[in-house]
Amino acid sequence: MKRRRSFPVKSISLRLRLFFVIVAPLLVMAAVLGVWRINAAQKTAEELFDRSLLAAALAISRDVILSDGDAILPSTRDLIRDASGGEVFYHATGPGGIYVTGYAYPPVEPGRGNSDLYEPSFFEATYRDEKVRVLRVTERITIENLTGDATVTVWQRIADRAEFVRLLVVRAAALIGGLLATLILVVWFGVQLGLRPLTDLQEAISIRSPDDLSRIKRAVPAETRGIVQTLNHLFGQVERSIEAHQTFISDAAHQLRNPAAAVQSMAVALRDAPTEEDRLKRTEEMVVAARAAARVANQLLSLDRLRFLSPEDHNTRFDLVADVRQICADTAPAALSRGIDFELDAPSAGIWVHGDQLFLSEAVKNLIDNALKHGGAGLGKVAVTVTADDGQVHVTVADDGKGLSPGDREVALGRFTQVAPSDGSGLGLAIVASVMERHKGDLTINTVTQGASITVSLPIVTNN
Repeated sequence: MKRRRSFPVKSISLRLRLFFVIVAPLLVMAAVLGVWRINAAQKTAEELFDRSLLAAALAISRDVILSDGDAILPSTRDLIRDASGGEVFYHATGPGGIYVTGYAYPPVEPGRGNSDLYEPSFFEATYRDEKVRVLRVTERITIENLTGDATVTVWQRIADRAEFVRLLVVRAAALIGGLLATLILVVWFGVQLGLRPLTDLQEAISIRSPDDLSRIKRAVPAETRGIVQTLNHLFGQVERSIEAHQTFISDAAHQLRNPAAAVQSMAVALRDAPTEEDRLKRTEEMVVAARAAARVANQLLSLDRLRFLSPEDHNTRFDLVADVRQICADTAPAALSRGIDFELDAPSAGIWVHGDQLFLSEAVKNLIDNALKHGGAGLGKVAVTVTADDGQVHVTVADDGKGLSPGDREVALGRFTQVAPSDGSGLGLAIVASVMERHKGDLTINTVTQGASITVSLPIVTNN
């Protein structure tokens, strides 16, 4: 099964991420505010200039009445020019349409009816090839003995209004831009200041030596305490793993030293054997010692491999009953040659499990080997039983030897430890326990009146 390769993904820094997260809404808000300000400036300009036109029209109408149709006052003309923000054109007629003052040809409003004659009327028109805004006001007046309608028309270039709007927009844009630039600078340096505890934490970790796995005790913000706690937990796990690995290496070296020394001593004795009979005897002893050393080495390698056994390695589906039958067939001759009864009680139908077949077979072999090695001089029978219930398959290895109780579990399952002295390495049951843990199984030391009984259990898989 091919494993997918993972490639590192380059991501932006946390500072840039926070900067964009904060500034992006500000930019959107600035754009919305800018559009609103443009619309507000246009509306403000229209209201302001229309009121200026209305004030100019009323002032001109007043002066026409006061001067009996002669002209408008110079002060009114200056007031109109100063208050309007741009040049104002005007045209005034008295009763009967008699021209009074102003420009000769005012813009004409198309389609105006008589029903709203005395209502002020705003409209847009063209005057001297320029767009203008026009106000027309008609009032009923009496000049000397003549009574009639007086009409005042005032207008102003729309370009003047547009220039006023432009000035308002420029000022608003400058204000918004200044505020936005200030906020961006504050956010940029504020984020840097806010992330300083993380930077300090990074520097504190980076200056540590590879051997320093002590807890991080630096004060950090509440938002990063979870990260620090996770790191401390990870450091603790790594430290315990390293300590366990170092202990394992030390124990392994100690366990391998004795068989190696025995092989070396027997080799010397074989070399110096005075007779052929002694030479053959020393040769047999050296073979036994070499086998013991190889057994210890293989068990140590099995324990080391178990540390790196992943769930992907548990994909083999096999018949555990057939596997146990083969193991018993291979082991029974050695037991029978020692005068030990060896029995197997297993169902005829297969029972299927998922897992690493090599390690599971090794676990069953170790259970049988443990019974043969630790049963003592009084060992007379070893029985292997395979049963199934509630979705579990159980393999039990029982003997009538020295005995093993559930209270001895910690010592019996420990590495390089034994309940009683024997020629074993103290790794067999430790390997069985590790295999069961990796395969989500169980190891149980049963309570029996005589001997020892150990059961391993695994989940059953269906045929589909």
